[in-house]
Amino acid sequence: MLSQVSCSRAKNVAPAVQDSTNPPIVLTPKNYLALGDSYTIGQSIDSQDRYPAQAASLLLARGISIPVIHYIAVTGWTTLNLQNAIAAENLSDTFDMVTLLIGVNDQYQDVDTSAYAIRFTQMLQTSITFAKGNKSHVVVISIPDYGVTPFGGGNAAISAQIDEFNAINKRITDDAGIAYLNVTTLSRAAATDKTLLASDGLHYSPKEYLLWADTLALLMYNALK
Repeated sequence: MLSQVSCSRAKNVAPAVQDSTNPPIVLTPKNYLALGDSYTIGQSIDSQDRYPAQAASLLLARGISIPVIHYIAVTGWTTLNLQNAIAAENLSDTFDMVTLLIGVNDQYQDVDTSAYAIRFTQMLQTSITFAKGNKSHVVVISIPDYGVTPFGGGNAAISAQIDEFNAINKRITDDAGIAYLNVTTLSRAAATDKTLLASDGLHYSPKEYLLWADTLALLMYNALK
């Protein structure tokens, strides 16, 4: 399923502000760490269409520049895989913004929900640390529902399990006082609108990710302005 194809970590460069009649606008650049799995890395779509990259483009129009997005995200990763990758990378940088979307592969691989809760709590604390300890500069994104996709076959049991995992990550996020972006409802529109899906019938199209990016950019703008 979500572990079939592996995507490498990458950096995405946001476009510069240009105007043919006026001098370039000088913006203070911000840096952004996107943590996750196939949804964050944008499996089956171009890098500029990932939801972090689209959010950065929307922020540019609001006067906030994110020249580089640092991704730690690979298709198939569980919460444990993400933890291990962060430890192996030994990243010492801090960031102006951090987003975290992780858990679909925990569900798919039948990881015990109590183990997921423990590791998600640890990952959320790691995210806060990367955000210089500023909780307002962290956004958690819910797990989308692949149960409604052609791959998921409209399996209601998958959707119920996704809800269970999301209830866990939302509770932990709320308890920590962190912003939570629910994209699960948006993802379920793919049950009837196939333009929201990527060509693999499992992951999402740029159109779907733009829906996520619209709200994410607003949350990021309010934190960074």
